[in-house]
This record gives sequence, structure tokens and C-alpha cells, in this order.
Amino acid sequence: MLYAGPIIITVLVIIVLIVFFTLVPVGLWISAISARVPVGLGTLIGMRLRRVVPSRVVKPLIKAVKAGLELEVNQLESHYLAGGDVDNTVDALIAAHRANIELDFSRAAAIDLAGRDVLEAVQTSVTPKVIRTPEFTGVAQNGVEVKVITQITVQSNIERIVGGAGEDTVIARVGEAVVSTVGETREHTDVLENPNSISKKVQEQGLGDGTAYTILSIDIAEMRIGDNIKAKLDIEKANADMEVAQAAASKRKAEAIALEQENRAAVVAAEAEVPRAIASAFEAGKLGVMDYYKMENVQADTSMRETIAGDDKPIGQ
Repeated sequence: MLYAGPIIITVLVIIVLIVFFTLVPVGLWISAISARVPVGLGTLIGMRLRRVVPSRVVKPLIKAVKAGLELEVNQLESHYLAGGDVDNTVDALIAAHRANIELDFSRAAAIDLAGRDVLEAVQTSVTPKVIRTPEFTGVAQNGVEVKVITQITVQSNIERIVGGAGEDTVIARVGEAVVSTVGETREHTDVLENPNSISKKVQEQGLGDGTAYTILSIDIAEMRIGDNIKAKLDIEKANADMEVAQAAASKRKAEAIALEQENRAAVVAAEAEVPRAIASAFEAGKLGVMDYYKMENVQADTSMRETIAGDDKPIGQ
């Protein structure tokens, strides 16, 4: 029982130390003090209670102070709680400061929270970016396709990044302008002989308006000839006309066959009436037996002559 008290006290001290070192990142606090960054223990404990990772705020703050920026821990913590990337935002501010670009924390935080990479925007404003577009297909007035790939050199416009259209819009505008310019050309050979005419006309249209970029140049990277659309359309039209003509001829042939069959049916019907007429003539006394025999002889003679005439035709007819 004599040692129970000291043991309990030791356990309590250990528990207190564990809680203290859990709530207070002492190593980070010492780093901040050595860097002359005013961050108190109470501030670090408050970050823990607000579920803020202290290193995500204090380390970027130390980096900013060392770079000569005047930032406060509350600014960075607020940006962290808003879901921003504190470290990337501070890196962008440092890059802008060293490049003599006017960029304050509020604008940098707004750009970051808007979903844009603020560091990339600063870097692109210093070093222009080259965007290689997909292949655009235009058709000259003579019906020949011209396929064009361009390279767009752009520079970020910090003032227009928030609310400005992105890279996809720039590419779409350039593609539309290229197709339109090729369509205004009379011959596809004119485009091949002077490809700079396309880039010049496209660049004159102010395609960077309302975007987050300033377009510095639009250059032709590749150009090739595609299909002859006019020739294809002419062939398709000729095939369609031929099918229409064939259909009309088939219709006329079918009508002629139907008419012939109708005529044959009329002849058969007329031949069927002959025996009836002969019988009626016998009954009425208008036709005698000798007259009937004479008629039969005439028919037999006519049939024989037709047979002989058919045998006299040349071979193959």
C-alpha cells in the first residue's frame, strides 16, 4: 500500500503526457518557433479540436514566411477548412512573388477552390503552354477534305482564371475556325501551298476572349488530304439515278407482260366463242355442212402453210 500512491501518480502523469503530445504537435511547434513563425500551443490544440491537421497548415506557413510572404495562420486554416489545397496555393504565391506577378492570397485561394490548379496557372503565365489539338477536318469548295492538326501557344491570364473558359473551349473554338477557314477556300491546293493563311485567319478571330488564356500563336503542326467528298456524292447520285432508271424499266416491262397476258386472255376468250357461233349458225340454218367442211379445209391449208413457212426459216432463227 505504501507504493500505491506513487504508482497512481506516475500512471496519471503518463496519461497526461500522452494526451498532451497527442493534442500538441510539439515537434511542429518547435519548428515554427525556430523559423520565427508565430504559432502558439493554444492555436495548435485548437486545430486538433477543429479536426485540422496542423502540419497541413503550419508547414506551408513556414515555407511562405521563409519566402518573404506575409501570411497568417488563420488564412491558411480557413482555406484548409474550405477544402482547398493549402500547400499548392502557397507554392503558387511563392512562384508569383518571385516572378513579380501580382497575386494575393484571396485570389489564389479563390482559383484553387474553383477547381483550377493555381500553381500551374502561375507557371503558365510565366512560361507559355503549347496545346496540341486533335485532327480537324474541313472541306474546300472543290469538295476535297483537308485534315489539320494545330499547336496553340497560350499564356494564363490570372485575372480571368476564375469564371474564364478552359482549355477545351479554346480547342473547340480553334477547330471551328479551322473548318470554317478551309471551307472558304476554293481549291484544296491553295491551303497546301499556303498553310500559314489558315493560322493567320484563325488567330485574327480573337478566340481567346472570355477564356482563362491569352492565345499567343496558332501554328499548323500537320496537314494532309482526305477524301474527295464531291466525287463520292456524284457517284452516289449516279448510282441512285441508275437504280431509278432500272426500276422504271422493270415497271414498263411488267406492264408490257401484263398487257400481253390480257391480250392472250382476250384471244382465248374469243376463240372459245367460235364453236358456239358455229353451233348457232347450224341451228339457224345459216351454215351448211358443206360450208363447214370448206372452212375446215381452209384452216387446215393455212396451218400447213404456216408449218412449211416455219421450216424454211434459216437455222438459228
